[in-house]
Amino acid sequence: MNLHSRYPAISDLKARARRRIPHFVWEYLDSATGVEATQRRNRNALDQVQFDPSILHGEFTPDLTTTLLGKSYPLPIGIAPVGMSGLIWPGAEQMLAQMAAQEGIPYTLSTVATQLPEDVGPQAGDHGWFQLYPPRDPDIRDDILKRAKSSGFNTLVLTVDVPVASRRERQTRGGLTNPPKLTPRLAVQAARCPAWLNGIRKTGMPRMRLMDSYSDVKTALPSTQHIGYLLRTSPDWDYFKSLRDVWDGPLIVKGVGRADDAARLTDEGADAIWVSNHAGRQFDGGPATIEILPAIRAATTAPVIFDSGVEGGLDVLRAIALGADFVMLGRAFHYGLGALGAQGPAHVLDILRQDMISNMGQIGARSLAKLPNSLRSTH
Repeated sequence: MNLHSRYPAISDLKARARRRIPHFVWEYLDSATGVEATQRRNRNALDQVQFDPSILHGEFTPDLTTTLLGKSYPLPIGIAPVGMSGLIWPGAEQMLAQMAAQEGIPYTLSTVATQLPEDVGPQAGDHGWFQLYPPRDPDIRDDILKRAKSSGFNTLVLTVDVPVASRRERQTRGGLTNPPKLTPRLAVQAARCPAWLNGIRKTGMPRMRLMDSYSDVKTALPSTQHIGYLLRTSPDWDYFKSLRDVWDGPLIVKGVGRADDAARLTDEGADAIWVSNHAGRQFDGGPATIEILPAIRAATTAPVIFDSGVEGGLDVLRAIALGADFVMLGRAFHYGLGALGAQGPAHVLDILRQDMISNMGQIGARSLAKLPNSLRSTH
């Protein structure tokens, strides 16, 4: 099958994924919080970033390579952490890690993944990042870090934009609990998605296996108040400093939305700043990430990573033009999984690659470094 003829855009994969995964899973993957205004702002603000097309550059193949934290990558793209990936598609964590290793891009495993770091780390090779929701108990924290490091995860991503549980009304209406429990209503939805259901029968109902290692809570909890929330805390600056002291590899801070925070994090030892609003899943009253990116770029000398609202290669170019060194995507790769299973993530990456090449040809940009010169945006 020629995947590009049938699914030339991520939106095509999104549409197919919606048909192939149960409704309650779709609501978990696709929803934001509140009236989802922040999610819409992310999209609308990206659309406002424009380039001046340029002509008479002759034939060339754009150079998409980049360097981040001392490592060279073939594309400025990586896989962002998504909690409970194995709920969205059975075996998701391993599939994503394997693809990342094959393509030479980062894969970020969530603290609240359905698989243990010991089982996923070897699949990612030396491209594994581990995302930390900060545990309240320092002993638990240190044990998690030890397990992540020994499993091959070389880079730590501290997520700081989840100080409290968000409401995620669509997700709540969907009826998802953690661990998931197939009530009669959800079982009917699952029965309509045989490929998903057959996979779940093989892997078992997904659970937050790492979190289960540290708790004896066995009852199903609301999906916005799950076991991960029971064990973690809202970190402060002292927490960050103590984490910096105990982690001896690159440390990235994810969820930064203010220039002054980015500057202080850099001074306190963060190796990279990850600009994100959690794709609108945490707070519905904030700005689009692309709007705050230039100010954060100006406030720090550290590498800047970007996510939230990215739906194609052109969006990747927009973020890089406005100051990002690297762009991470979460939902897009999971749309690929839902649509095509194990072959979906590689197809998503190929869509992004081809889209970037096409648009850089229109702009006349032979490398990523040339993109800012072609901006038409007033940012």
